[in-house]
Amino acid sequence: MSKSIKRKDSTAEGVAKQRLIESLAKPDKRVINDPYAKIFVKGAGIIKLMGHSLNVWLGQKLAPGFHEHVISRTRFVDDLIEKSAAKEVEQYVILGAGYDSRPHRLNLPSSLEIFEVDQPEVQQKKLSKLPEELINKEAVNYVSVDFNHQSLSKQLIEAGFDQNKSTVFTLEGVSQYISKEALISTVKEVSSLIHKSNSTFFISYVDELLIKKPEACFGEGYPKPKNKADLIMKLTAKAGEPWISLYSQEEMRGLFLQNGFSVEDDVTLKDLNTLYFNPVGRALPENQIFNLERFLVAKSIN
Repeated sequence: MSKSIKRKDSTAEGVAKQRLIESLAKPDKRVINDPYAKIFVKGAGIIKLMGHSLNVWLGQKLAPGFHEHVISRTRFVDDLIEKSAAKEVEQYVILGAGYDSRPHRLNLPSSLEIFEVDQPEVQQKKLSKLPEELINKEAVNYVSVDFNHQSLSKQLIEAGFDQNKSTVFTLEGVSQYISKEALISTVKEVSSLIHKSNSTFFISYVDELLIKKPEACFGEGYPKPKNKADLIMKLTAKAGEPWISLYSQEEMRGLFLQNGFSVEDDVTLKDLNTLYFNPVGRALPENQIFNLERFLVAKSIN
């Protein structure tokens, strides 16, 4: 049984804040657009008044490349979901959904069955913020799971999940907050859950080089990478959301290979910088690149 997969509101809100900031850019200059992000962010009105450029500029003073890192991850998953849906994937499961808004802001077919999985209290708070009129509202099944006491598989199946249908699973921005035992348990459970289907699993994970070799997790010339790595670890701990699990590429790839998956992609902002930010004239220089989190896509081969 999976242990707790949860993030405190501050993490979910922080990610939503970056989506809001990006959405303030001019349509021909933005990488993603999230019209719902503002409802999850305290002080959204002030952020909107400041505008895209000023918000990004201020963010660069504290952590160069952080905004672009979050947005590249968001866009990478957006593209994966839309491409999967276009290839007739039938189900979409968002593990640790937080304030994810993809079911409502992406161009998804109404036939796609969506399952948002999270702690009951997190879902209640999210639902209290969502507007009554919501695009694709009927397609979303909210699956409340107390991961310490309930089986993910059992709760999903009871909510209507079909093991014989192809499915895309996402676990975004979560793995660093949970134990390695919890992640291993979750991957094994998902693998057993989809043994009859051709499915995809996306996961983001923090590279252990952030501790072992910090300079490898930032672009060449990034200012004081060791200090930045130490600051990140201290700030997350101080916020009550410490990064407790970091992984090597070999470790994460091995986890999926051992559980019936093949690894299709394992990329970072450095790989996505040209793809997403060049077309809108906002490509980052090397000395502002964040490489500390990797984005892996695995395909079931059972």
